[in-house]
Amino acid sequence: ASALRRVPGLTLVQDKFVYIRGLGERYSQSTQNGALIPSPDLTRNVIPLDVFPTSIVESLRVQKSWAPHMSANFGGGAIDIRTKGIPDGFTFKFEAGLGHNSENPSKVTSYRGGSDDSLGTDDGTRALSPLIDQGIVDFQGNPGVNSIYSFLQRQDATTSLYDAQLENRELAMALNRDISITNESTHPDYQLRTSIGNRFEIGTDWEAGFNVGASYGTDWRFRRTYTADFGLPDEQNGIKEEATYSVNIAGTVALGLSFADEHEVSLTSLMLRNTDDETEVFDFFNENRPKSSGRGFRDYRLQFEEREMLTHQLKGSHYLGATLRDRLPVIGRLLGDLSEETRIEWFYSTSEAQTGIPNQVEVASENFTDRTTGEVLSESVRLTSSAADYRFTDLDDEVEHYGWRGTLPLELKNSYVELSGGWDHAQKSRTYQQVQLSLGYLEVADPSVLEGSLGDVFSDENILGDMPDPDPTNPVAGSREFVNNVVFDRQGTNSNSYIAATMTDSAWGQVDWTLRDTWRVAVGGRWEDYRQAAVDWNPYGCSLGDPQVSTDPDTLAQSVFNEDKIYPSVALTYMGDFWAETFQLRLSFSETAVRPDLREITDSSYIDPITGDLVRGNPGVVPAQVENFDLRGEWYFGNGDNLTVTLFSKDITNPIEFFEIPASDTTVAREIVNAGSGKVEGIEFEFL
Repeated sequence: ASALRRVPGLTLVQDKFVYIRGLGERYSQSTQNGALIPSPDLTRNVIPLDVFPTSIVESLRVQKSWAPHMSANFGGGAIDIRTKGIPDGFTFKFEAGLGHNSENPSKVTSYRGGSDDSLGTDDGTRALSPLIDQGIVDFQGNPGVNSIYSFLQRQDATTSLYDAQLENRELAMALNRDISITNESTHPDYQLRTSIGNRFEIGTDWEAGFNVGASYGTDWRFRRTYTADFGLPDEQNGIKEEATYSVNIAGTVALGLSFADEHEVSLTSLMLRNTDDETEVFDFFNENRPKSSGRGFRDYRLQFEEREMLTHQLKGSHYLGATLRDRLPVIGRLLGDLSEETRIEWFYSTSEAQTGIPNQVEVASENFTDRTTGEVLSESVRLTSSAADYRFTDLDDEVEHYGWRGTLPLELKNSYVELSGGWDHAQKSRTYQQVQLSLGYLEVADPSVLEGSLGDVFSDENILGDMPDPDPTNPVAGSREFVNNVVFDRQGTNSNSYIAATMTDSAWGQVDWTLRDTWRVAVGGRWEDYRQAAVDWNPYGCSLGDPQVSTDPDTLAQSVFNEDKIYPSVALTYMGDFWAETFQLRLSFSETAVRPDLREITDSSYIDPITGDLVRGNPGVVPAQVENFDLRGEWYFGNGDNLTVTLFSKDITNPIEFFEIPASDTTVAREIVNAGSGKVEGIEFEFL
C-alpha cells in the first residue's frame, strides 16, 4: 500500500483503500494474479490491501487505461496483486519484529474474550448459543414473552405467564453477558515471518520448484475522536475512545513445473486471516441532552470481527517454440511457419471469503455530569427494553473464475501485428445472515442495579431473581413474580439477511498493429453477458405468510438483472524522438461499466464502520456506464531520466453513489442510488 502512494493519480485512504483518479474505492478493481477474488470486508466490494502481508507479495501492477483482456467492470483503474512464485534457487528466510506505537496509552479499555483470541478466532465464547438459535426456531422466529406464552398455551392450557417469562429469560441467560469493561496493558507489536523454497532440475528440459511461506503478527491501536455539532459545538459534542487488538495470519504455498522455458504450470494457494477485536466507549451530548443539562449519554460497543480468505489458483503458459517442435515433429509440421512466440495461457481460480462477527454488543447508558466541564460523575444503563443490542453476523462469499487467452504475432514487411483473444467465466455467490437480539429492563425494583459494571447489570440474579412470595404458608394463593421486568427479544426486520449471486461470461479480441516503429494502433472489444440475482432472506421464516424467501412475482422480478453488451477499446500511439531519445504520444478511448456490490442490490441495511451511518441497499440500482478518454505523452532520455504527462476524462452515466435519506432522531441514514450523470477530469505528472 505504501508503494502505491508513489503512483500518480492514486490516493491511499486509511492505509488500505485505493482511490484512483479521484474516484472512490467502488471504482477500483482488485485482482490476485489476474483472477477475481472476493473481498473479506463486509462493507466494501474492493479488497482492503492491509490484509495482504508484504512477505507474500511479489509486485503490484496498476493499470489506469482499460484493455479488452480485463473485466469490463472498470472505473478509475485496476490493481493486480501478484503473489510470489517459485524462486530461482534455494532460499530460506526467518524474520522477527517488534514495534512500538507512541500514540498508544499504557492501558486501554477491553473486555473478557475467549481462549483463542491470539489466533484470531473465537472459541465459541461470543458466538450465538445453539440454545437461542433453537429457541428462535421453536417459537417461529419470535422468542418474545407473548409468543412463547401463546405457544405454551397451545400445548398446555394451564401454563402461566410466569412460565413463559422464565422460558424467555432462560434464553437470555445463554447470551454472553460477561462484558464488563476492563483495563488492559498494550503490549508491543509482534511479527514473525518465514519462508522456504527451491528449484530443481529434472533431466535436461524439466524444472520443478516450490515456495512455502507463513506470517503472524499482532498489534494494539488506540484512537480518540472528538465530535461536535456545527451549530452548537460547546453544547453538543462527544469523545469516542476506541481500542483495537488485531491479529494477522497468512500462509502461502506455490508449486511450479516448467519445460524448456516454453511451458509452465503453477499452483498457488493462499490463506489470509485478519481479525480485529474492538472496544469503544463514546461519551456525548446531543440536542436532547446538551452539556449544560448535566446529563449525557455513554454508548459501549464490543465487536470481534474475523475475516478469512482462501484462494487456489492453477494457471499455465505454453509457447509453440522450437523445443516442442523438435521433440514432436508431427506438431512441428502442423504448426508450419507459425511464429515461435505464439502462446496460449489459461487459468482456473476458486476463492472463498468468510467474515464472521460472532458477537457485536452495543450497550446504551446515561451519565450524570458536571454542567461546566462535562466530567462524568456517575453512570447507569438506560431503562429501556433494548439497552443491550446483540448482533451475530456471518458472510460467505465464493468466487469461481476461469478462462484462456491466445496470442499470435505476425512479422510483416514494414510492420508487426499481434492478434489476441480469449474467453473467461466468472461467478460469485454470497449468503449473508444477521441475527439481532435485544436485552433490557422496563422496570427495576432497585435503580442501583443499573449502576454497576455491565456484567453485573445483566447478571443471573438481576435476570432470574424472584419477588418474595406474598403468602409463603399458602403457595397456591400466592403468585410467583420476577423482581425486575426483563425483556429479551429478536430485533430488526427480516431483510437484514440475503442471498445474492452474479455470473459473467466474456469473450474478447484485439488487433495490435505497429507500422514502421512509428505508429501503433490497438483496436479491440469485449463482450460480456452479466447476470445478477439477489433476494431478501429470512432464515427463521416458517409459513406461507412469513416465508424464508418472497414468492411475490413482482418482488422476484425486481430481484434480477441482466445486461448483454459489447465494450469497445481504441488506442493510437505515435513513437518518435521529439525532445528525447524516445517519445510516445498515446490517445485512447474505451467504454466500461461499474457494477454494484452484492449487498447493494438487496433491501439489506448495515452500519458503516467508518462513518457510523445506517446504509441501505437498493434492488433497483443498475450498473454505471463509463466513457474513458486518455491522452498521454512520455519522454525517455538516454541518461535514464523520464517524464510523463497524462490528461484524462471520464463521463459516467448512472453513477452509483450514497444519498442521505430520512431517518429518526439523530441517526444518519444513506441509500445506494443511481445519480443522473457524473464527470471527472484531471492531469497527472510523473518524472524521474
